[in-house]
Amino acid sequence: MYTVKVESNFSSAHNLRGYKGKCEDLHGHNWRVELAVAGAKLDKIGMVADFKHLKEALNKVLEGLDHKYLNNLAYFKKVNPTSENIARYIYDSIKCHVSSIKSVTVWESENSCATYYGE
Repeated sequence: MYTVKVESNFSSAHNLRGYKGKCEDLHGHNWRVELAVAGAKLDKIGMVADFKHLKEALNKVLEGLDHKYLNNLAYFKKVNPTSENIARYIYDSIKCHVSSIKSVTVWESENSCATYYGE
């Protein structure tokens, strides 16, 4: 099995509804996002996936999150914008454009991340 990963980033603000502590207040992050795809076989030129295609797909989704107040986006009006839910949102937004998606990992800081693997 092979795994191929690309990373990108975006900046945004959010606050967590129902949370008791600092994160209930408006604050921002410079998010780092990793997209991973997996496959048992390589294509005819020896790739699981083209890095260029993966980066383009990831960046297209992240453009919609960059420099936004996430709570104001339609999806996050109903879903709390936690790292876990942001990872799922990105995964679900990319899965129709990227075959063999394995996971999306979102870092809200250098030391804290959440990964979504799909259903």
